[in-house]
Amino acid sequence: MSERSDTARAPRQIYRDPVYDGATDPTVVLAEGTWWMFYTQRRATHPDPGPGVAWVHGSRIGIAHSPDGVDWSYVGTLEPDASGLHLRAGAPPADIDRTHWAPDVVHDGTRWRMYLTEIDGVPDRWDGHARRIVDYESDDLAQWRRRGVVPLSSDRVIDAAVASCPDGVWRLWYKDEADESTTWAAVSADLDDWRVEGRVIGGRPHEGPFVFPLGGWWWMLTDEWRGMAVHRSVDATTWERQGDEDAVILGEHDRARDGSQVGRHGSVVVVGETARLFHFTHPWWDGSEIADVAELDQRRSAVHVVRLLVLDGRLLATIPA
Repeated sequence: MSERSDTARAPRQIYRDPVYDGATDPTVVLAEGTWWMFYTQRRATHPDPGPGVAWVHGSRIGIAHSPDGVDWSYVGTLEPDASGLHLRAGAPPADIDRTHWAPDVVHDGTRWRMYLTEIDGVPDRWDGHARRIVDYESDDLAQWRRRGVVPLSSDRVIDAAVASCPDGVWRLWYKDEADESTTWAAVSADLDDWRVEGRVIGGRPHEGPFVFPLGGWWWMLTDEWRGMAVHRSVDATTWERQGDEDAVILGEHDRARDGSQVGRHGSVVVVGETARLFHFTHPWWDGSEIADVAELDQRRSAVHVVRLLVLDGRLLATIPA
């Protein structure tokens, strides 16, 4: 496969990371009229990222801004300091000593909270190293104070999703890789003290849970690497899958192979009755195992957006957003 230029557009993309062209796991919030996108800045086009899957690790959290949620501009990265993280303009440092993945950002009524997956070092394989979810707080989305590690079910946890639930408590859903890559939940009354509730979504391995209310229901999306499974609940505690065990939205069967490919790990912004799902794809991926991909084309990723609708109790994704 010939390499495409850094500026080659993927069909229907809304954002590409200008540093390493590896924007993944987007989470989006609206603050004082500005849309903020926080994403995993994979090192897809780094000239020498290291062996194996080192290019997927060694990532910072990239930030982009938008006036409307459609047109986005790169701002910089969140860099570690003595108290936590701070927004720094431009590219990340050349030398990286840790990995940051898949932030979730919520407002607790007083300030912003971020739940970030952290990994020591830059691993070149998937297994053999601990992953943890760390709590941060911020008043302005740019400076983040580190509060500490959230105690969860194992030392192989990633992909936090946090929401205030109908029973008056907060829940944190996450992928536990030690439990065959299933979704677990923890509960807290105050976002300080957490208690693990247990597995909530089993079955086929998956990652990237995201939970939101829409159309009188609570919904959870999970990324099965072939599209997103949809789960529905009346109370955000007990879930039923939409369709059979193979049913997904944004799967390969939903669209032509035109560069958008399957929808992967993302987040939903609900404004009134309108919901937008921001997610990523590998535009020119050929279905190979990502760990084995050497060609830059297949490593590159793009952020997309679709509109979500609830019709007759089913969640549907429509294009364009």
